[in-house]
Amino acid sequence: MKVLVVGSGGREHAVITALSRSKEIDHIYCAPGNGGIAALAECVGIKATDVEGMTAFAKEHADFCVVTPDDPLALGMVDAMEAEGIPCFGPNKNAAIIEASKAFSKDLMHKYGIPTAEYEIHDDPEILIERLRERNKYPAVLKADGLALGKGVLIAKTEEEAVEAVKELMVDKAFGASGNRVVLEEFMIGPEVSVLAFTDSHVICPMVSSQDHKRALDGDRGLNTGGMGTIAPSPYYTEAVAERCMKEIFVPTMNAMNAEGRPFKGCLYFGLMITPDGPKVVEYNCRFGDPETQVVLPLLETDLFTIMKAVHDETLADVNIEWKNAACACVIEASGGYPSSYQKGFVIYGLDGSGQYPGVTVYHAGTALKDGHYETSGGRVLGISAVGETLHEALDKAYSVVGKVGFDHMHYRTDIGRKEKDL
Repeated sequence: MKVLVVGSGGREHAVITALSRSKEIDHIYCAPGNGGIAALAECVGIKATDVEGMTAFAKEHADFCVVTPDDPLALGMVDAMEAEGIPCFGPNKNAAIIEASKAFSKDLMHKYGIPTAEYEIHDDPEILIERLRERNKYPAVLKADGLALGKGVLIAKTEEEAVEAVKELMVDKAFGASGNRVVLEEFMIGPEVSVLAFTDSHVICPMVSSQDHKRALDGDRGLNTGGMGTIAPSPYYTEAVAERCMKEIFVPTMNAMNAEGRPFKGCLYFGLMITPDGPKVVEYNCRFGDPETQVVLPLLETDLFTIMKAVHDETLADVNIEWKNAACACVIEASGGYPSSYQKGFVIYGLDGSGQYPGVTVYHAGTALKDGHYETSGGRVLGISAVGETLHEALDKAYSVVGKVGFDHMHYRTDIGRKEKDL
């Protein structure tokens, strides 16, 4: 079996690492891939958003396709592939809207009684600014309606900050057309937890919970990023919370999408807030989270390709998905200046041999292979991921390698999982 994985980041490296263990797969392609992925898959120079080019390549070379990034899913890459008879893991365009439009997802939750923050939707910046000036409750959350690389969420502590956020999103178009509409939400309090789930639209199977660290700096300070590190499982996601989520959020969301004529097949990501009133949805994603995937898939015992085929075939109920009784931690090594401006092209040291760091996997996110060595080519460059019997052990393993693998002007957080490791 020949499999094509679409994408080029740490998430794709983690997916390919898991798929490479499957006895059913003979060859893996990745488009466009990156320097580290090239060690496991044949990289093909096709942009992830090139639906026509990717479909033509898959028709010629692949038996199965895994579409992981949000952009090609929202553009309908799975629809195009399946129209050519290529089976895929990933939702169709009309289901990917659950991430592609925050306004859609908020209205869906409201319609079907799925717990989330109170909200308003605005497409006129002047009216929204007037509404903010009438508001007497801060902080407030403002979200660009469309896709924004995980960065289109702004938390305003004051009216002045909220007005500036509206100008950034809707007037200055910091995230382009994604800011044409903005969702204004109440600010929820509580620990955030991510739960990815496999679903074939008939059953939904949550994966091990995880916890992302979005802010760029220690102490949850600085700008929002795509993620600076993760841990799994989250100590806040107890059995009681999991039961409530399954009953009040996961199954109702699957059923709601079916009722709307948008059956979701693939990986459905639930960003949750464990509030004093119980778990509520912060956001949905229509794909594996990044860097959550780098701590969740290392704990998966079952063949990932078996699960993906079952999702496509709508036979997920027949698969017994098993997980390691362990913990995993991932520390992101980013380019200095990320998520704002940063330089590329720095040589990465400490990656001379395979398996030199037992129990630790180095996932490549923004790397390129040039003249026999790896160089930085993005904002988030590497994910140092480690499995341990406890979270404390996993974090110790990961941080022990952070000092050995790196590059000039490297930035990373020193407090990933610090608050949680002793809970």
